[in-house]
This record gives sequence, C-alpha cells and structure tokens, in this order.
Amino acid sequence: MSVGNFDGVHEGHRALFRRNRAIAAAHGWKSAILTFDPHPTRVVAPDRAPRLLTTIDQRLAVIEREGIDEAFVVPFDGKFAQLTPADFVQRVLVDGIGARAVLVGDNFRFGAKQAGNVQTLRSLGEQFGFFIEVVPSFFVRGKMASSTAVREALLRGNVSEACRLLGRPYSVEGRIVSGFGIGSKQTVPTLNLQSDAEVLPANGVYITRTHDVDQANRVWPSITNVGMRPTFEGHKLTIETFLLSALDGESPHRIRLEFLRRVRDERRFESPEALKDQILKDVGRAQAYFRRLSRYSLPNRFEV
Repeated sequence: MSVGNFDGVHEGHRALFRRNRAIAAAHGWKSAILTFDPHPTRVVAPDRAPRLLTTIDQRLAVIEREGIDEAFVVPFDGKFAQLTPADFVQRVLVDGIGARAVLVGDNFRFGAKQAGNVQTLRSLGEQFGFFIEVVPSFFVRGKMASSTAVREALLRGNVSEACRLLGRPYSVEGRIVSGFGIGSKQTVPTLNLQSDAEVLPANGVYITRTHDVDQANRVWPSITNVGMRPTFEGHKLTIETFLLSALDGESPHRIRLEFLRRVRDERRFESPEALKDQILKDVGRAQAYFRRLSRYSLPNRFEV
C-alpha cells in the first residue's frame, strides 16, 4: 500500500509505485494505493490549497497504467481530518484494508494537524504488524520531483522541465468552442479549447500534440498559443491550437493537448499580417521539432 495525494503522478510517485509492485510481487500480494478526494488541504486550509495538476479521474487513470492492482479513494471531509495518526492507521490501513506493507515518501505526514510522520508510522507498523518502507525523494537533473516543482515549472512556461519531472508531457483537456472568427479570416484557422484545468502553462506559444479524446487514433502535431490575444485587444484567456497536418474528417469535439516545448512569449504585433508572418515562423520551428522527433523509433518519445 502506497499512501499519498499523488497529484500529477510525477517521477517520484512512479518510483514509489515501482517499489510497491516489486514488494507485492515478491510476496504474492496485490499492489495498491490509497489517496484522497478532495485534496486534504481544500478541507483543512482552503486558503492554502494548491491548484491541482490532475483531477481524481486523471490521477487514477495514470496510476492504473503504472500497473497498480487496486486503488482506494477516501472521501476527505472535516470528520476524517480529525482522525489521529493511530486512528487512521487502525481504522483505514489495518481494519479497513488489511495492509501488509506501507510505502511512503520521506516527507509523508498524516493524521489530524499532520501530527504523524514516518517515524510515527514506523512505530504504528510495529504495533499493528505491518512493515514500513520509506522511499527516498526522486531527483531529475538535480531537481526533486514533486507536484510543487511541476506546478512552478508550468507557471514559468518551462514545459520541458515539467515533462522531465512528470516523465510524460503535461496535458490539458476540454471541449472545442467557437472562437472570435478572426483566425480563419486574418491569420490562420485554429481549434479553440475550453478547459477546466486548474494549471495552465504561462502565456506563450508552445509546440504541442493534439489528441481527439473521442477517437484515440486521431493525433496531430500542432502549435498552441495560450494567452490574451493582445494584437486583437483580447481580454479573456484563450487556448488556440493550429494543427500541422490535415484534419481528415470532422472537427473533434474534445481534445487533449500535450505541451512539449515553449517557442516564445506571447506579444502584441502591429497588424494581423505581422502576426500571421510570426505564426508561420513558429510553425516552421514546430515542424523542424517534429522532424527530429520522428527519428526516434519509440512511440510518444519527446525531446526535452
């Protein structure tokens, strides 16, 4: 059993899951995780609650792909938040689930007011008959993989660093909505994404990959602008994506955007024509990127 919030399911979480699977396989047990919904901070300290990288459904889908056998989602509320560390261990881990081994990160805290830590958990494990393993923090190019680090990289627009920390491209999903009709007339036609994602990369232009959510085999190389459309006096954040290959069929209703690399900051241009010229240059950079990408034989390999 691995316990945590697992927001983003980054490389540190994946290291924890790998060790989880190894121990389960060695003993003939099931590998499992325990997580919480909503995020505990939203209940106990909503003014300090972080913007989440993933919804609970997205989190569980990635965890399933990591090969974990079972997932337990605890509805986190004010009553649950009052459990002491000992009550949490006995009621949830022992009586509720029957955990034989519990794996956590080295910064794990639990129980009312985060009173419990890894030493507390180790003592309770001895008392209730399960063993504890603390998996050390995971570092990528000298930076500790954490949900906070991923979030900070995205808010700086450094999607390449976010990719490295996550072990996959950061993505947002949503439905296609009507734009302002400007692109099709004055610059280039785009797909306009409406997303409920709590974390978006900083305003700017990005090389992306676009997936049709409803048809998994429809994937396009693309370039995406996240921003306010300053050339057209925009006052609302938009996510506009230009596909680099033919649409071939009807326009998708929902898409998922994977952010691969930042191209430039968003800025105001003197005219729509000047903006269109810059977009074509951006497209050229994106096409060169995907040509390099095609040299790799592994599917979904990305350069960072």
